[in-house]
Amino acid sequence: MLKIENMDLKILYEDNHLIAVNKTGSDLVQGDETGDEPLSDKIKAYIKKKYNKPGDVFLGVVHRLDRPVSGVVLFARTSKALSRMNKMFQEKEVHEVYRGIVKELPLE
Repeated sequence: MLKIENMDLKILYEDNHLIAVNKTGSDLVQGDETGDEPLSDKIKAYIKKKYNKPGDVFLGVVHRLDRPVSGVVLFARTSKALSRMNKMFQEKEVHEVYRGIVKELPLE
């Protein structure tokens, strides 16, 4: 785990093309009107620091999870990887799996 500006990131998998991160329930995957720092920006900062990259870092969002949801989020490190992953999701070669843990049954 690499600590960046007081941020702990749990990187589950990383290669030259993809990076998988454990998202907490409080993380926002992409920026929104709240102005809160999104996970995508944190990952860009991680890549920039780890690989000493000058300039902007490319990071494509392959899929998202809503803010209160925790789980694995996959990002593409290259535009080619993003294009290929988007195609795989569209053609149902890969898909997301959701599992829920609840404390109580929902109200009807």
